[in-house]
Amino acid sequence: MNISSIISEYNPFHMGHKHHIDQTRAMLGADCGIVCVMSGNFVQRGEPAAFTKNARAQCAVHGGADLVLELPVPWALSSAEGFARGAVGVLGATGVVTHLSFGSESGDIAPLDAAAQVLLRPEMDAIIKQLLPEGMPYAAARQMAAERLAGRELPQLRTPNDILGIEYIKALYEQRLPITPITVKRIGAGHDCAGGGDFPSASELRRRLLRGESIEANMPAAAAEILEREIYRGRGPVMGEALDTAIISRLRMLPKEAFDSLPDAGEGLGARLHRCASTEVSVDAVIAAAATKRYALSRLRRMVMCAALGIKAGDANGLPPYIRVLAANTKGCAILKTMRERASLPIITKPAEINSLGAEARACFALERQATDLFVLGFSAREERKGDRDYRLSPSIIK
Repeated sequence: MNISSIISEYNPFHMGHKHHIDQTRAMLGADCGIVCVMSGNFVQRGEPAAFTKNARAQCAVHGGADLVLELPVPWALSSAEGFARGAVGVLGATGVVTHLSFGSESGDIAPLDAAAQVLLRPEMDAIIKQLLPEGMPYAAARQMAAERLAGRELPQLRTPNDILGIEYIKALYEQRLPITPITVKRIGAGHDCAGGGDFPSASELRRRLLRGESIEANMPAAAAEILEREIYRGRGPVMGEALDTAIISRLRMLPKEAFDSLPDAGEGLGARLHRCASTEVSVDAVIAAAATKRYALSRLRRMVMCAALGIKAGDANGLPPYIRVLAANTKGCAILKTMRERASLPIITKPAEINSLGAEARACFALERQATDLFVLGFSAREERKGDRDYRLSPSIIK
């Protein structure tokens, strides 16, 4: 049996995500297992997820996934390269995954594979370093360097889902994993775009939630019911503004050295964020004050969130130290049983199991607990904001 993996955030899970799962099975066989690696309570754009990781994992299983694993927060809040390296590392460590399926604007694996191989050429770093002193943003410098080496334009480095797909393929090559990448052409609205008809983007759905609108028509029925339950209980949607006071108070208490030790804090950027955090009144204002043409807003937003959570440079180096299960169905439980025989990393189903692991795993789990303790402060229901929730979280088993 093929077992395909999907790297995801499902923020929230919508009909486009279900289409991706369905198309993956159409390509690999109806009995194909689907194993997802999903960001936890904070996502790669440097923001809280709209709903808890356990609710989003339940939505994914009801929408066709068999097993949902967590991408630990240091990798979830990394650049595209770090995000891909961590997620692919978790998949490789399962010992059972045969394919990696991802959505892309191009819908064609060949040019994405070719672009990944160009980015892996050893000359890349030297060319990028030549271009950066000219004040060029890193992403633009990397694209120009890649196109010089390729001797042609590489439009796949301009579109967000293609870019992530290329990073997934790169990570497969770098980790020498026997996992075959496949891609499904993205349908509906583009990343971060409004509209989209029957397939609006996740960002458009979050905007609708912020306006108090229903998104039920754009979700599988079971997923809509789960989110309706979460909203009724005051556990979402969590929007960034709800955490502003908690985050700003944390930033103002940190010394300059803490900002200097953040991921991507070179070239004086950590000091710049420290100055802005000491005076501005919201996360958006801090980011706006620190922004320059050189640095992407998403990079600054991730740095701010890492500062609030105590994530330092180097915390997302290498691969995650464990595999944590968030949700599974009957087939997923069978896959998990095989994983226990083949996995190269410890598998966590009960939080107490972390106590038997090494210092690196315990430190990573501590960051996860801190992230959840901050996240729940964004709930509208005060009684749901109790701390230490992550240590009581067990996988959702859906029959």
